[in-house]
Amino acid sequence: MIPMFVGIPGGPELLVILLVAVLLFGADRLPKLARSSGEAMGEFKKGRAAVEAEIREAAAERSEAADAETAETAETATDSA
Repeated sequence: MIPMFVGIPGGPELLVILLVAVLLFGADRLPKLARSSGEAMGEFKKGRAAVEAEIREAAAERSEAADAETAETAETATDSA
């Protein structure tokens, strides 16, 4: 029976993957490829942080608006009583 989930690759599998990468890209291009991948991951993290900050800001504004509406409703109820 074939397993439905293959585990994390171990030592021999990683060596085969590294060998294939060296054969495909060449040993001189691998450092450049790794560097550009790292830079791309850094940019992705910055973008994700910016989106998360915008979401938090929007949630805070919504919360402040709801608090102001609640205070206004309470003030109106007190004035009419």
